[in-house]
Amino acid sequence: MKVKTRFAPSPTGNLHIGSIRTAFYSWLFARHYNGKFVLRIEDTDLSRSESISTDFIINGLKWLGLNWDEGPYFQTQRLNRYKEVIRVMLEKEDAYICICSFQELEKTRMKQIKKGYKPRYPGTCRNLKIKHVLNKNYVVRFKNPLFGKVIFQDEIRGEIVFNNEELDDLIIQRSNGMPTYNFCVVIDDLDMKITHVIRGEDHINNTPRQINILKSLEGDIPIYAHLSMILDEEGNKISKRKNSVNIMDYNKNGFLPEALLNYIVRLGWSYGDQEIFNISEMKKLFNLKSITKSSSIVNTKKLLWINKYYINNLPLNYVSNLFDNYMKQQNIDTQNGPNLESLVKLLRSRYHTLKEMAESCRYFYEEFDLLNKKETEKYFTIKNCCVLEESYRRIKKLFIWNNYNISMIINDISASIKVKTKEVNMILRISITGNIYSPSISTVIYLIGREKTLSRIQKAILYIKNL
Repeated sequence: MKVKTRFAPSPTGNLHIGSIRTAFYSWLFARHYNGKFVLRIEDTDLSRSESISTDFIINGLKWLGLNWDEGPYFQTQRLNRYKEVIRVMLEKEDAYICICSFQELEKTRMKQIKKGYKPRYPGTCRNLKIKHVLNKNYVVRFKNPLFGKVIFQDEIRGEIVFNNEELDDLIIQRSNGMPTYNFCVVIDDLDMKITHVIRGEDHINNTPRQINILKSLEGDIPIYAHLSMILDEEGNKISKRKNSVNIMDYNKNGFLPEALLNYIVRLGWSYGDQEIFNISEMKKLFNLKSITKSSSIVNTKKLLWINKYYINNLPLNYVSNLFDNYMKQQNIDTQNGPNLESLVKLLRSRYHTLKEMAESCRYFYEEFDLLNKKETEKYFTIKNCCVLEESYRRIKKLFIWNNYNISMIINDISASIKVKTKEVNMILRISITGNIYSPSISTVIYLIGREKTLSRIQKAILYIKNL
């Protein structure tokens, strides 16, 4: 059997971490068996589908490197196929026209609830054999078997059994003529020869209905694997229209795709105690049997830890290219400053995300205002003005520009004007970076360069004298 999986999101909200896990597990499973991975956009819910959500889906998968072998297919482009199958099912009497009004169904539903019964369609039109309907809204329902059981072996949960008498006659075509999700997904899986359906546990109740439709069409039934939910840090179910983070927001916040995938793969799957996996290891080791039945909880601290690991351990030139792209997204001109590889090498052990790194090093490329910085104003004194004037004089005369010589100058200034080295470092740091925290100030001065260093020291001197 040639393995073929699919990711079939509806473009009705955020592509969140739960959706991406479904896509990633489906992708990994296909790659593990040298199979195919299909992207399918389930957009028949016209009232809620949005083109921007479709863009988020495609851009998110591309950013993470989850390439698809077929698609993207759009259900709205396959309407003729669905309607043809519905026509055949009506002729075979595997489906029927239902003319029950919403009001009638609502009354029946309320009566069922009042009596303590599970609400379900009572089968009013099931045997009427209505062929044509004029000037009246109608839907088409699938004629679900009245007896027997649907039994399927879930790859994660084991055997699952449903009694057919608990399943009502599913609507497969709405009154506006649009086929429904539970019908379209069956036809798509059948036509595209999907062998394994990996999806969230919220679809378990749909599975017996879909299996019954497949049986009526004499189609092959795929193997199912239903993933447990991912909960947010408060223990709430993540919903694409409520409390979810769009996957591209992780990009904006400076997370690396490798780190995010490594984090996501462990939200339900494990291989011993191993935490860090490269993509080749994931493809080699991934299997459905090692997926837990328990829900997973988002842990931002762990994601930050993994992201920092990748920032520090991926090749320097690769991280530098990612950082360059990120700096451009933040409209920071990296042409006006030090070489990015040198900067990444200096900074990457200090920060968890590219965003943190970018925010920490703007001063290498952009000027800043010394005003309105409460944490630094106490350092702008006449005494420290002398430190800056001496630093300006010595740095200007420095013949060989390197980190060692700059460090020696700072030590000499400390000794000659009898000011502690850490105090000299601090006033230089504030004057040159605008911050009280930075890497070694001698290294910062070296990377920023003589011209920019002298200009900023001079601005600080003028600032103090004008206080």
